[in-house]
Amino acid sequence: MTQKKINIALYQPDIPQNTAAIIRVAACLNTCLHIIKPTGFVFNEKKIDRIYMDYIKHCEIKFFDSIEEFLLKKANRRIILFTTKATLSYAKFKFKSDDILLFGNETYGVSKHLYNTLENQVKIPMNNKTRSFNLVSSVSIGASEALRQLNV
Repeated sequence: MTQKKINIALYQPDIPQNTAAIIRVAACLNTCLHIIKPTGFVFNEKKIDRIYMDYIKHCEIKFFDSIEEFLLKKANRRIILFTTKATLSYAKFKFKSDDILLFGNETYGVSKHLYNTLENQVKIPMNNKTRSFNLVSSVSIGASEALRQLNV
């Protein structure tokens, strides 16, 4: 029997503390983490070490040098973009095992080209007086719903 699993992908993250906290989330939820470069920081900074502590040894992390490399290597996988611009709520989306949940850069999201390329896009509904969730919160909310649907 194949283990049901999801994947989390970060598109060019630029805040090391967020990436470190997402490593911890991915380790706790037993998800694979894909990091699409360039990042806005040197990955081995002490800031990251303090947050992810020993969780990194429990997290499978894959690095990609560019979005093109990521898309090429993941061409056979379903990629779901979490974006404030989507119309479909993540709670109404039907997640599947081995899906990749893609989250944009903290400052600018994803490129317009990538946004227009990805067919599956969802949003986390929120108060219309606020801009967006923190990236770590968005990852936690999205991954939890996908895992709930998969009965993991």
